[in-house]
Amino acid sequence: MSGPLDGVRVGVTADRRADDQIELLHRKGATTVHGPTMRIVPLADDAQLASETRGLLDAPPDVVVATTGQGFRGWLEVADEWELGERLRAVLAAAEVLARGPKARGAIRGAGFREAWSADETESSPEVLEHLLEQGVSGRRIAVQLHGDPMTSFLAALREAGADVVEVHVYRWEPPPDLPAVDALIDAVIAREVDVVTFTSAPAVEGLVQRAEALGRDADLLAALRDGVLACTVGPVTSAPLDRLDVPSLAPERFRLGAMVKRLEEHVGDAAQRSSTR
Repeated sequence: MSGPLDGVRVGVTADRRADDQIELLHRKGATTVHGPTMRIVPLADDAQLASETRGLLDAPPDVVVATTGQGFRGWLEVADEWELGERLRAVLAAAEVLARGPKARGAIRGAGFREAWSADETESSPEVLEHLLEQGVSGRRIAVQLHGDPMTSFLAALREAGADVVEVHVYRWEPPPDLPAVDALIDAVIAREVDVVTFTSAPAVEGLVQRAEALGRDADLLAALRDGVLACTVGPVTSAPLDRLDVPSLAPERFRLGAMVKRLEEHVGDAAQRSSTR
């Protein structure tokens, strides 16, 4: 099929909704190489999340930080499946609930709660951390709903300030289900046989880099992503591990799969226009 991405070769790292992404890219004219770099543990089967949730029911937090709208909603939905939803909602109603940005705030309100405070910027961990430290966290039990970005420095800063931090891992990732497919994608990136690699979660980035490290090819992979192969993500949370690796990335303003592909279309179109005017 011809379209705005005609001739563009895209490496797809996604597990969840990979078929939707590949179909959309093909409709736009792109060709794809698929190597899912991690596997999402189904929420209902996540014994670790169930244990973390029960721990909060037994020892309720003073503060709950909702980091993403999707993660917060998913947590409540699976708690209902485990017949823990009513108790979890009571715990949340009694706690000071903070939102990392507008999407998390929308999920909090959609669930019938009212946030005590919200960051102005989308998914702004530094803003949340500054607010918490200004309020004082020593001796306070703080539950942080994680989704994608491990927020290592954020959690460490709270613990160093004396908080009792509980991590709630909504959506966990396991190693890639098909290592040969990931290896083939790594080969394609290093050989510049793809023009773009798409990432829809931070763990997808980490999974690709960790597999390249295991193969002793991480330096070559990062060199390709810094020069020759474009990294395209759905948003700042997904871009965070790329930023830490000094890999530039392209992302849309809205955290959506369709918006990511649209942003890629715009980038390709702009590059073609610049090339034609030289």
